[in-house]
Amino acid sequence: MLARTIGDREAFQLATSEDRSDFIIAPDPHAPRLTRAVEGVDQNGERSRISVVEERPLTIFLNAQEIVTAMTIGDYPEYLALGFLRNQGMLLQDDRITAVDYEEDLETVVVRTLRQTSFEDKLKKKTRTSGCAVGTVFGDMMEGLEGVRLPPVPVRTSWLYALAARINRTPSLYLEAGAIHGTVLCHEDRPLVYMEDVGRHNAVDKIAGWMLQTDTSAGDKILYTTGRLTSEMVIKTAMMGIPVLASRSGFTAWGVEIAREVGLTLIGRMRGQRFVCLSGEDRLVRDVDPSTVASEDRKHRRKSAEA
Repeated sequence: MLARTIGDREAFQLATSEDRSDFIIAPDPHAPRLTRAVEGVDQNGERSRISVVEERPLTIFLNAQEIVTAMTIGDYPEYLALGFLRNQGMLLQDDRITAVDYEEDLETVVVRTLRQTSFEDKLKKKTRTSGCAVGTVFGDMMEGLEGVRLPPVPVRTSWLYALAARINRTPSLYLEAGAIHGTVLCHEDRPLVYMEDVGRHNAVDKIAGWMLQTDTSAGDKILYTTGRLTSEMVIKTAMMGIPVLASRSGFTAWGVEIAREVGLTLIGRMRGQRFVCLSGEDRLVRDVDPSTVASEDRKHRRKSAEA
């Protein structure tokens, strides 16, 4: 049986290509375990061979208790487990984590804490969210948001345009195979950690786990996602303490309502020169003329339509 902990793995996946050189973690679209070549027939009846994204189960334990089995692409399982438990309120701010053990052959992660934990009652109440790959939230979705008020951080529009252009050109599973979501932790105009998964909630949880493991501050960060700005995405971002959430996609009404309640700057439909801000518009610093911003190239528009 193979058992690993975060300490046994490289803490960061260092980028090697020029496009990824200043990321702390960047996607590896050619990793052999993440995609599989599948043959089919195209619209002309000709044989076609394409890359498709893998899905595999990962069961997360907190101490001796099984919490959930998530469908995931299988990279960074320890970060996914840590982030999921933190975003569900099962790991407290002052919890001392004694070990995070990944059993590759059993496809399980066990997070161990010094504090004894028991979440039987919370596990009985589940909410199936609108997340791809069927997201699940345990307990009251609004639990833990009482009193949350995010810092009113100014956001330069030049940062938003620079981030969108850089992230959209970064080699990724999204561009290689589609059918996947990406989430990127950013500081000002620099993308730092880029995670992908079949469900956007998994990608966010991986970032939350990385931030927890590396003790990274959240109050000056931006979270960028390719997915919809739903209530789940807004709640997770607020629980992580990140004051700005931006996306290529659109909004849900409840997501906007929660963002306004907690003071989250919420920006969607970011494509080329365009975006819409539905919460925190007073924090935008318009320091660039949109007409000077380049339009999206055809390759990315085509991939966006396929995903």
